[in-house]
Amino acid sequence: MTDGSLTWIGTSWKMNGSLAFARAYATGLRARAGAGWPGIQPFLIPPATALAAVSAVLRPGSGVLLGAQNAHWEQRGAWTGELSVDQVADAGATLVEIGHSERRAWFGDTDELVHRKVLATLRAGLRPLVCVGESAEDFAAGRSAEVVTAQVSSALAGVTPDQRPAPIVAYEPIWAIGDHGREATPEDIAATVATIAERFGDRLESVLYGGSVNRQNLTAILDVPAVGGAFIGRAAWTLTGYLDLLDLASEHLACSDVPLAVHSPAVHHSVKLVDH
Repeated sequence: MTDGSLTWIGTSWKMNGSLAFARAYATGLRARAGAGWPGIQPFLIPPATALAAVSAVLRPGSGVLLGAQNAHWEQRGAWTGELSVDQVADAGATLVEIGHSERRAWFGDTDELVHRKVLATLRAGLRPLVCVGESAEDFAAGRSAEVVTAQVSSALAGVTPDQRPAPIVAYEPIWAIGDHGREATPEDIAATVATIAERFGDRLESVLYGGSVNRQNLTAILDVPAVGGAFIGRAAWTLTGYLDLLDLASEHLACSDVPLAVHSPAVHHSVKLVDH
């Protein structure tokens, strides 16, 4: 990995949230971001409709990175309904989420298309956040590392160790995400994460874990060797929830082997991810 000094803690809102919600969430996050979270790199991936509005609140100087949930591999053209990497960058994105299992299952994001999107994102100077993960059947059959390694290998084809910004991989087992996801144990994920880091670490910024991450399991996940952070879903869909997880991660790092000063708690906000 290119930089082990930061732990990445972020969330994607998926297809949720209005502009009013997005502005309120971003305003509350900005109010807390001034003090920062030692050792943590926060990132936020709202729907495309809210990206510019959130960017206007958080930039410049908040330290919170913004991402898009998807982008096309072409710069421009007759691609009705799509957004290019340049367009999401223009709206404030510095990350692009690529290859989430929902995109792969419902919108035809094959390994080949994921690879094209990774290269397009890098060409534009943005950081790809590549999601990979195996099915429950593959997990039960002991094929997790094999399946995930193939996905990462395809996504990173042609990416060199000196590429900047370096990509991030988020390992998200399909069986552990969504409404009916089963919470993974550290033992469930350790071998697969270690395999990703060992085989591709020279080309990656970090390997994150995502899948039913919450306050109860976050610190155990962060203690798994080679895990460089967490990509969180519904547990961070309220401002209170996200701030709590950022605080917890920073405090956990401070109590581990890095002597970081922990900021004092502040009043949490009660913004919820609902449409107004």
